[in-house]
Amino acid sequence: QLQLVESGGGLVQAGGSLRLSCAASGRAFSNYAVGWFRQAPGKDREFVGAISRSGGSTFNADSVKGRFTISRDNAKNTVYLRMNSLKPEDTAVYYCAADRQPYGRRSSSDRNYDYWGQGTQVTVSQ
Repeated sequence: QLQLVESGGGLVQAGGSLRLSCAASGRAFSNYAVGWFRQAPGKDREFVGAISRSGGSTFNADSVKGRFTISRDNAKNTVYLRMNSLKPEDTAVYYCAADRQPYGRRSSSDRNYDYWGQGTQVTVSQ
């Protein structure tokens, strides 16, 4: 089993920044690709971005390109989501998830992930 715990959410004004963390325990975290997803009230869960096992490759959803950056530190078993220029429409619960399969096109689908964190709330005010 792999346990994932997100942290770093909170309330921020539009234009501000936050950095979310996803800390893993239980197995070799470097064996997993990691994705970030978010879910706003009344909406489906949405892909935000993903990072390969080594951290050498990332890609983001169009809605966050140029504003959000994913990175990882396998020595610390942690993946980060740096969010800049936040907008009210970024308000959601943010989840990280781990996939045993290699990073690729599959990484944008939440059905392909094996482990999930409990989520952290991000609220962006006007």
